[in-house]
Amino acid sequence: MKLSAIFLIFFCGSNVISAGERDAGITETELVGRTQELYDAVVPGNQAPWKKYFADDCIFADEKGRTMDKRKLVADITPMPAGYSGAIKIEQVQSRIYDNVAILSYDANETETIFGNWQIIASQAHRYYEDPAAGKTDPKKFPDFIGAYELAPGQTRTIIAEGDSLFVERSGKKDQLFPEASELFFRKGIEGRILFRYDKNGKVDALIDRRNNEDVVWRKVAN
Repeated sequence: MKLSAIFLIFFCGSNVISAGERDAGITETELVGRTQELYDAVVPGNQAPWKKYFADDCIFADEKGRTMDKRKLVADITPMPAGYSGAIKIEQVQSRIYDNVAILSYDANETETIFGNWQIIASQAHRYYEDPAAGKTDPKKFPDFIGAYELAPGQTRTIIAEGDSLFVERSGKKDQLFPEASELFFRKGIEGRILFRYDKNGKVDALIDRRNNEDVVWRKVAN
């Protein structure tokens, strides 16, 4: 299992450059290029683009809720700690360019990897369930099984027979029961067993839904 830390940070705003650096007829491509240059400088802690593209009297508000002037902003650009790496890519770009103002709106998709060694932090094993081999159906016993079974008031399931097949029906959903033994059945793709219990008089008095060795008893009610 590989683990990485991934953060998605959404920015919506503008990059403002000083009048001396402002270009006539700047394009969206150039705006994106300069913005990407800023973000590419974050990981190595390269302050040069941040000094170049931000006005001396700028105000910068970041996702942490901090508001900084240029001095504090540039000072905040430092190399990532040893073992940390990542990248920030500009996506979903929109721009509005006027005479001497350019507004760039974008999403900044940040990926951060903390140390390069992948380590297992959780493990879960599953086994593939396989249906048991089906036995031979004995339709002569179906009359013993047919009827309604109640778990609680209003919670019932019904056993019905259609030809040589036995079914369990509940809330309009019908599943076929396949014999594993004479009173022991299973449903395909469903782990567990359906057992029919006989009382001391030789009559079926309950349907037992057994899963993980836990029994849920549905008592037979009068037809």
